[in-house]
Amino acid sequence: MADNLNKIIGNTFLDLANALETGSFRKKIKIAITTLGSEHGSETIIKAAEIAQKIGSFDVLLIGDNSINSKLEFISATSEKEAHSIMEKLLDEDYIQGAVTMHYSFPIGVSTVGKIITPSTGKPMFITTTTGTSATDRSEAMFKNSIFGIIAAKASGIENPSIGILNIDNAREVERALKKLQDNGYNINFGESKRSDGGNIMRGNDLLMGSTDIMVVDSLTGNILMKVFSAFTTGGNYESSGYGYGPGIGLDFNKEILIISRASGIPVISNALVYAYELAKNDFKNILKNEINSVKSAGFLEIIEEFKKKNEKNNIKEEFTPPPKEVVTEQISGIDIMDLEDAVIILMKNNIYAESGMGCTGPIILVNEKNIIQAEEILVKASLK
Repeated sequence: MADNLNKIIGNTFLDLANALETGSFRKKIKIAITTLGSEHGSETIIKAAEIAQKIGSFDVLLIGDNSINSKLEFISATSEKEAHSIMEKLLDEDYIQGAVTMHYSFPIGVSTVGKIITPSTGKPMFITTTTGTSATDRSEAMFKNSIFGIIAAKASGIENPSIGILNIDNAREVERALKKLQDNGYNINFGESKRSDGGNIMRGNDLLMGSTDIMVVDSLTGNILMKVFSAFTTGGNYESSGYGYGPGIGLDFNKEILIISRASGIPVISNALVYAYELAKNDFKNILKNEINSVKSAGFLEIIEEFKKKNEKNNIKEEFTPPPKEVVTEQISGIDIMDLEDAVIILMKNNIYAESGMGCTGPIILVNEKNIIQAEEILVKASLK
């Protein structure tokens, strides 16, 4: 341990000497990586770290096991817990500006923004999010994930990233919340699906094509997508493509800690280190702070409260007399699948006969043509459309 401390002190003086020589007191960015826990052995992580340092203009620090006697800076740790403790201490002291690790336990409210290579175009795409829990409510979590994705993309050097929401449960509700945030003054660059019917809600094809810079999902879906996109060419046990599961982002979390998988191979680990370097170079912490302040000014926390109130609302399925059945020919789209039954009941309570269905772009409500305008107004007022 004394040798490690002497090495740290020596490197600190080297940074100071370089600053005096160049006239710049901004020290060279240093990214740590823990070497314990990989299914492919610590040598895989170390080799990836050596590659990353050669191709990048940053230094890499190993924490854990130096099984191949690498010349990279190294601090010994005998367990993942000890490695994480050292990593956190060095982050707090700003000796390192970012870290890459496995199986790190983020607090509730923090989740990670991964980055894949889309197979159709080779374009990078941020998957938000891929591990962790932004919130226990799915819609609230995806709403937060959207902002976390924007933060990660901006901190990676994309000034005005485009964003899309994958067509999964709660997508429409999240879209409405984001548009409300946009109406309140927060700039959101909504992308467009490359399918013929377009829209902000993305299809599976858009994942393959990289139609937007950011794809919003829940963490479980994102985790599956990361594993599929990372390892579909290798049979699943070796992740060979992409940049890993990304940095943990939360409203009150400002450490730059990125996650890789125990199955991650050399290309992914090396890319994850480069991802971490890009975040640090672009001042990730400052971008995080500014974006969080901006969304809060646009009613972010108030919209989250609306999600919570909706979950606590009284059950609307009490007994009522439905209106007479009539021919339904007009479609109302933009309803989340989870809200479909509630939407039908609300219209029925307002004396509008309605039926639910599934159109080519997702769930729909069917009403008579004479009721279409009033029905849409009722659903908008109920925050269901």
